[in-house]
Amino acid sequence: MFGRSDLGIDLGTANTLVYVRGKGIVINEPSVIAINVETNEIIKVGAEAKKMLGKTPSYIRAVRPLKDGVIADYDIALAMLTYFINKAQEKFSFFRPRVVIGVPHGVTEVESRALLTAGKEAGAKKVFLIEEPMASALGAGLPIEEPQGNMIIDIGGGTTEAAVISLGSIVTATSIRIGGDEFDEAIMQYVREIYRVTIGVRTAERVKIEIGNVYPLKEFDELQTEVVGIELSSGLPKRLILTGGEIREAIRPTAMQIVEAAKVTLEKTPPELVADITERGIVIAGGGSLLRGIAELLSKETGIKVYQAEDPLSCVAKGAGLVLDKIDILARLKSVE
Repeated sequence: MFGRSDLGIDLGTANTLVYVRGKGIVINEPSVIAINVETNEIIKVGAEAKKMLGKTPSYIRAVRPLKDGVIADYDIALAMLTYFINKAQEKFSFFRPRVVIGVPHGVTEVESRALLTAGKEAGAKKVFLIEEPMASALGAGLPIEEPQGNMIIDIGGGTTEAAVISLGSIVTATSIRIGGDEFDEAIMQYVREIYRVTIGVRTAERVKIEIGNVYPLKEFDELQTEVVGIELSSGLPKRLILTGGEIREAIRPTAMQIVEAAKVTLEKTPPELVADITERGIVIAGGGSLLRGIAELLSKETGIKVYQAEDPLSCVAKGAGLVLDKIDILARLKSVE
């Protein structure tokens, strides 16, 4: 039994989740940090910092330091990771934790080193990196150590990972830098092109959550929400009513890139494992799996039943924490002491 201070971290583009052994998910916050650029003082982290995006004076910088699941701004990402590790630890342990961080499949050597170094500098005793589809499958409760095919599609804020796992290893996987951020961007672009109105990224995210969908159902068509943006011709505020049907039109091309990643992964999978997957189904996880109709779309396009994980948002963080008990898998992970 390992110490309860050990952590599993989903350091996501959109949100960071921290799993503490014996406690479960103790942190679920936006991956945003606000810093005073004149003094380098951290002003806010997480939900409070996200509220400041696009609204700060010149001396405050509110940023998301990760892009496509990897570090885009090292110093700020380090400050954010240190904050979250300390916050997760303060109630449970005085010892430096071992930390497992989820990373996209196919992450580069440079990107891996940056995360390992950041984890150490943030206060971890030892840092491991686990590929997100492996962590997600473990967190979803799939029997990944058995000699059978398990397929997981993890749709995050910056990446989508489709993988087939058997005997504790990834057999084949496809990682695309498409996720929730691209859905938001597609909504912003649609409103700009069709209505000649500019809306902010937080508004686009709200639209996605409230009425976003990717499968043609009457109940989705009837969804509506109001937004306020800036009319391009006049520069003045303008109110719009957006419907589920038009938002589906806006984001479906992005959703089809996720479908294509699933198909490519299946095409690369050995026939015996495909047979297992056809019988057992595909599991989807991550924030993107909450998008209305995504399971139905994937099922229709692949011909395989698709199920949403029980707690899709926490699968990577939970799996990263649980892997500390899986000695054989742990031994294969990149790490630094």
